[in-house]
Amino acid sequence: MPNIVTPNTTEGTETGLKKEVRAHWEAESAGVRYGSSDDDLTFYRQVRDSRYQLEPYIPGFANFQDFAGKDVLEIGVGAGVDFSNWVDAGANATGVDLTEAGLAHTRQQLQIVDAEPDSYKLLRADAESLPFEDGSFDLVYSWGVLHHTPDTRAAFAEALRVLRPGGTIKAMVYHTPSWTGWMLWAIHGLLRGHPLKSPKRLIYEQLESPGTKAYSNQEITDLLLSTGFENVSADTKLGPGDMLTIKPSDRYQSLPARVIWKIYPRWLVRLLGDRFGLGLLVEARKPAES
Repeated sequence: MPNIVTPNTTEGTETGLKKEVRAHWEAESAGVRYGSSDDDLTFYRQVRDSRYQLEPYIPGFANFQDFAGKDVLEIGVGAGVDFSNWVDAGANATGVDLTEAGLAHTRQQLQIVDAEPDSYKLLRADAESLPFEDGSFDLVYSWGVLHHTPDTRAAFAEALRVLRPGGTIKAMVYHTPSWTGWMLWAIHGLLRGHPLKSPKRLIYEQLESPGTKAYSNQEITDLLLSTGFENVSADTKLGPGDMLTIKPSDRYQSLPARVIWKIYPRWLVRLLGDRFGLGLLVEARKPAES
């Protein structure tokens, strides 16, 4: 297991925006709204099943089984579904999250399946200031997280630092242009009298936690290259937000929202393919030592 340099609870270092981001995800870890059972085992199975039904490309992108015996860091464990797979696949798995809620869900999942406590580490930490030594991991993995932290560039720089030479990062960040961005523009821009606000700006203001960012393929490629990564690839995927197959949050329970959910032309979105998907799947490598 990688060495932890110093405990990092992020206390005293969070900016106003980062506090807002943490508060959002403390209130509801990603995916838990899909669990409805009072039985813990069933609840987490529901969360797990919904995740891979809504985003079936995650297992193929992560390739959990390929990292058995490898040191893997997941940044942003959320409800713990992917992290549980790293542990189950035999990786030396370390998970960090900005929230206590995410860590609690992840620990609960692992305890339910009797995962060996020595097979993983979980701690609260800030993606922009990871408490690990340089070159600690073979893989850094992060799904739908790094676009939420205020300084995404710093988070990628930290991922580069803690990777071993030749190590890999696999991350999903949000993409623009996307169907989700256009829907936010229609609802929060056009219909509210702000048609000049861009979809990217409305993703920042309205999508999940405040300050959420979205990138074009070229923007994320340039960001990773300028951070020091090489062999960058970026691929777009339709997400559940693009298809409106997500379970709507409390803010979208009005009658107009329910009508939109019902009449939304999912067939057309699917027909046009992944080009305007919200998910931007990025893979890159830390240069090997010369």
